[in-house]
Amino acid sequence: MADITALTALIEPEASALGFDLVRVRLMGRGDERTLQIMAERPDTRQLVIEDCATLSRRISDVLDELEAAGRDPIEGAYRLEVSSPGIDRPLTRLGDFADWVGHEARIVLNEPLDGQKQFRGELEGVTGQDIAIRNRTGELAHVPFAGIADAKLVLTDKLIAATVPLSMDGADEEEFHDVSADADGEEEDNR
Repeated sequence: MADITALTALIEPEASALGFDLVRVRLMGRGDERTLQIMAERPDTRQLVIEDCATLSRRISDVLDELEAAGRDPIEGAYRLEVSSPGIDRPLTRLGDFADWVGHEARIVLNEPLDGQKQFRGELEGVTGQDIAIRNRTGELAHVPFAGIADAKLVLTDKLIAATVPLSMDGADEEEFHDVSADADGEEEDNR
């Protein structure tokens, strides 16, 4: 299995050189169905446009190809590279993310239960030291240690949508959908 810490150390300087902040590096799937997912953002907009994704993808591909050619491939076997913006209901991976999104609803899953509870959902209240304050719907406030978080993300709400304005909608109305079905002989037929 690939070392995510080593991959992150390899990818982060490449993202930084392009002026992007690295949000997350994750290797998902099994066997030949694995995907190396990289999320990054521009610090000023907290988003990436499609051209940014393409530029970062090419740069990371080049670095990974060079390592493979030198016999130092950090990921054994086949995988797909996916580079994206974190999106509206973004993962919260850095301590600063929790401070940046105070007032918005989040879902936090811990590695180990805290006072018998492993999952928390509520409004982010702030960060104190290394703890995240989150208030649930009944008004209870929990202080969750950042180091104990297995997964955290914003919850898609009207408030979050209103606070997140896309940089560009170019191409949004140009998407094509293809209906591919099999005919009586089992041959695929593209019904455009």
